[in-house]
Amino acid sequence: MGLVTALLAAGMLLSDVASAQVPPDFGDGRIVAAREALRKGDRDTLERLALERSPHTLDAYVRYWQLANVLARPDTPPAHRLQAFLDEEAGNVLAERLRADWLRRLATDGDWARFAALYPGLRNPDRELRCTAWTARLMTGDGSALDEVAADWRTLDNAPAACDTVLRAAYASGKVDEDALWQRARRQADTRKPDDARLSWSWLPAEVAPAPADAEQALRSSSAWLDRLPANFAVTRSGRELVLAALTRIAWQDARLAHARLLQLQDRLGSEERGHIQAVIAMHAAIDQMPEAMAFYRALGNAELTPLQRAWRVRATLRAGDWAAVRTAIEAMPESERQQPEWTYWLGRAHAAAGRAGDAEALFTHIAAEPHFYGILAGEELGRPFTPPAANGLLPAARLDEAENDPGLRRALALYRLDMRTEAVREWIWALRERDEQFRLAAAHIALRNEIYDRAINTAELSNPRANYALRFLTPYRDLIEPQVHRQGLDLSWVYGLMRQESRFVVPARSSAGAQGLMQVMPATGKWVAGKIGLRGYHHGLLSDPGTNVLLGTSYMRLILDGLDNHPVLASAGYNAGPGRARRWRDDKPLEGAIYTETIPFDETRDYVKKVMANAIIYGAMLERQPQSLKTKLGVIGPRPASE
Repeated sequence: MGLVTALLAAGMLLSDVASAQVPPDFGDGRIVAAREALRKGDRDTLERLALERSPHTLDAYVRYWQLANVLARPDTPPAHRLQAFLDEEAGNVLAERLRADWLRRLATDGDWARFAALYPGLRNPDRELRCTAWTARLMTGDGSALDEVAADWRTLDNAPAACDTVLRAAYASGKVDEDALWQRARRQADTRKPDDARLSWSWLPAEVAPAPADAEQALRSSSAWLDRLPANFAVTRSGRELVLAALTRIAWQDARLAHARLLQLQDRLGSEERGHIQAVIAMHAAIDQMPEAMAFYRALGNAELTPLQRAWRVRATLRAGDWAAVRTAIEAMPESERQQPEWTYWLGRAHAAAGRAGDAEALFTHIAAEPHFYGILAGEELGRPFTPPAANGLLPAARLDEAENDPGLRRALALYRLDMRTEAVREWIWALRERDEQFRLAAAHIALRNEIYDRAINTAELSNPRANYALRFLTPYRDLIEPQVHRQGLDLSWVYGLMRQESRFVVPARSSAGAQGLMQVMPATGKWVAGKIGLRGYHHGLLSDPGTNVLLGTSYMRLILDGLDNHPVLASAGYNAGPGRARRWRDDKPLEGAIYTETIPFDETRDYVKKVMANAIIYGAMLERQPQSLKTKLGVIGPRPASE
């Protein structure tokens, strides 16, 4: 008899009332042991623990882990046991996860008929399984799957490998023509994974496809390959397309050099081909903040641009301070793009610069109520600085009780208690699906009560992104943060704005790059800062200590500020991407802080700085109970020194 079984048997001697009141940690050891057995691949222990049923909130997890382990083994999985679990846990996240696990196993086994029968019950398939479902339909005679692939073709450039079968079949069947395949390879060549283009080229007929050796050299050693280019390269489309790919890869490193190489070759390219590569070069010149970017874009004429190329055209005009060109570039966008907050705001600014106050006011009004970077700026253009938000309304006690007794949230809290954060977040998110605003708000309150700050923030924002500020902009760990803020001479609202963006106040947070803790300090940065401030006995393990993490993070903020003109925009960019990059992104002339932010080359850093600075304004209004000006805080970025 196992330990849990013995405890349950002993519990039968108690009264019915007493036995019904299961302590929250009853059986935790069994759950932890099962999770460890799964990690180690300990089949026997998992089997034994799965047989020992208990009233624990997480009992189903032991059975799920055991079945997941079974699916990972080479022998045929027991379909009746898998189906029984799906039936018993129907509607729960574990049923969803087991169904996904089973579907992957069926795909591996090539059991497409059973896959097709099981797949419709999956409520939230990932990209891999959506692609595999198309494959299953194709393999079971449903050719309409290829029509769907063809319709989604342009969205599948970086699709997982599970899509390869149906993508190739869509081309081979004629649902997608040869030009669409060439265009796909062009787009793939202009990414961080250019080798994906080689796979697309490999689907072409042998007499049309580029030679594999040439394809590799064009993408990997582009300049050297162009130097050896045969005089008759333009005779075939594959020759011209490889030249476009090589020029694209050069543009990633040096847009000026790519333009110079294009001038040598453009007479042997068609007009559409020239327009394509000129647009690529213009965009990379804009990303690299080259003054030539505007001229490169003007030379394009009516060439068709991608959404990304259109966005960087606007950014190039902003950087140049040419408001007429800003207006022209934004008005050339499709309506769906013009409606995005950033382009709505900048088009309003362009109208205002031209004296069209009415047009500008209409655009600012459209987004001014939104509590984000451009919504706050638009409000200021209308003379409405961000004011302290109203307090949350009262939530009916019955809704709190409902959320507190929700099985999914209870499982999530139990998982958090056992430090199984990944599983806990899955349960939490699943429990909020298809729930109304008040339930989600009640769940946010429960998260806060349990000091699960990231769930409190995210759930309150999911409930209503225009309200619930007291939950969405929490100020935990103030006893650790405020003394360091005062010691370093920092702005408390800015520190909280940055920390909220970095970790959502999750102490064990760890990024894929290795940054750790509340302020997401990189180990190398922690060591450097510790040396600068004379912190003795430093080792990387200290980054998981909240007090040390805050000490190092705020000290780093101070050091960055000192080296970046004491400017919070530069320092925010430097905290995310490194102070050297933040310094290089300045212009030769003074630059409005909002324009500097919008023209940051890295998507992640640009979004980060916008959110940190908007967070700082909201925190400032809440902490000081006074209206706040984002435009003032953004200020002006001074020019880079001539020596840089």
